[in-house]
Amino acid sequence: MGDSTRNMNRPRYTHMPEINVGLGPRFKHEEGNWKHLAHWFVKNQIGLSFNLTTLLLLAHSFLPKARTHTAKFFRLSYHNHQSIKYAIGFDDAYFVLFYVILFTGLRAATMEYLLLPLAKLQGITKRKTMTRFSEQGWLLGYYSVFWTMGMYIYYHSPYFMSLEGLWTDWPNREVDGLMKYYVLVQWAFWLQQIIVIHIEERRKDYRYTLTHHFLTTALIASCYSYHHTSVGNFILIIFDIADLFLPAAKCLKYSGFRRGCDIMFGLFTISWIVARHILYLAVCWSIYADTPKILPVGCFKGANNNLVGPVDAPPGLTYLIDPFINSSGLVCYDETIKWAFLMPLLLLQALTIIWFIMILRVLVTIIKGGAPEDTRSDSEASKDD
Repeated sequence: MGDSTRNMNRPRYTHMPEINVGLGPRFKHEEGNWKHLAHWFVKNQIGLSFNLTTLLLLAHSFLPKARTHTAKFFRLSYHNHQSIKYAIGFDDAYFVLFYVILFTGLRAATMEYLLLPLAKLQGITKRKTMTRFSEQGWLLGYYSVFWTMGMYIYYHSPYFMSLEGLWTDWPNREVDGLMKYYVLVQWAFWLQQIIVIHIEERRKDYRYTLTHHFLTTALIASCYSYHHTSVGNFILIIFDIADLFLPAAKCLKYSGFRRGCDIMFGLFTISWIVARHILYLAVCWSIYADTPKILPVGCFKGANNNLVGPVDAPPGLTYLIDPFINSSGLVCYDETIKWAFLMPLLLLQALTIIWFIMILRVLVTIIKGGAPEDTRSDSEASKDD
C-alpha cells in the first residue's frame, strides 16, 4: 500500500523549472511559492483525480438523494425526450468540471504507467526526453480520438463541405447528444490544458500558448452559448488535424526515427497551411460575408419549441452576455456580434502566423539536412538533464 501509493502520487516524469535568478526578492518568493504548489500538484494529481472521481461515483451509487446532483457530473443535462436532443444551461458546467478532473488524472496516469515505459522500450534514457515523449504521446492519443469524433460529426452533418451551411440552422437551441458531448469534452480539455502549462516546465512560447488557450476556451464557450456548434465543430477539426501530426512527428524524433520524423513533420506543415491558414481564413471570411446574408438580424427568446423573434436588440450591450447567463433568454445576431466573434478569431490567426514562422525555421533546418529542433517546446531556461 505504502510504496504503490507513493508511486501513484509521484510521477517519474516530473520536471519542474528553476526559478529565474534575476527576479527581485518579492517576486522570487512568489515564484517559489507557486513552484512548490505546482510541484505538489504534479506529485499528487493522479491521487487527487482518482479520489475525487471515486468519491463522486460512491456518492452517486450509495446516496440516492444525492443523485439528482451527482448525475450532472456523469450525464449530459437538459435532455428533451420529445425531440431526443439536448438544450444547454448552467448544469453543463458540472459535466465539464468532471472531465477536467478526469483528464488530469488520466493524462498523468497514461504518461506514468503507459508512455514512460514505452519511452524506455524505445531506448530513451534522458529524463527530459522521456517527459517530452510522454507529453506528446498523450496528445497524440487525445487528438486521434477527438479529431476522429469531430470528423465523424462533420461528415454526417448537413453543413459538410458547405461554409454557408454552417449558418443555415440558426438559432437552433438544441443539439444532438454526440455534438453536445464533443463540444463539452473539448471545452474541458482546453481548460485542463491551461492547468497543464502552469504545472509543467515553462516553454519559450508560454505567453503565446496561454493566450491561445484562453482564446480557444472563450471561443468554445461562445459558440456553444450562441448555438453555433456547427462552426465550432468545423474549426476544431481543422485545428486538430495539425495537432495530430505534430505530436506524432515529435514522438518519432524522440524515438530516433529521423526519416519518419521528417516525413511526419512535412505532413504536419502541409496540414497546418491548408487547415489553419486557408480553411480557417475561409471560415473568417464566411463570418464576414455570409452571416449578414444568411442569419436573421435581431434577437430570439425562449426555448427551442417556443422561440419568439426576431425582435430588435435592446439598447446597450448587455444583450451580448445574455446567452451565457440565461439559456432561454435573448440570443442575437447583428454587426456587433459578428465582430465580437471575428476579432478573437483573427487574433488567433495572428498567433498561428507567429507559430508558422517558427515552423518554417524548423523546415529550413530539415531541408538543409540538420536535425529538427522544436523551438516552441524548449524551456525558458533550457538545460538537458
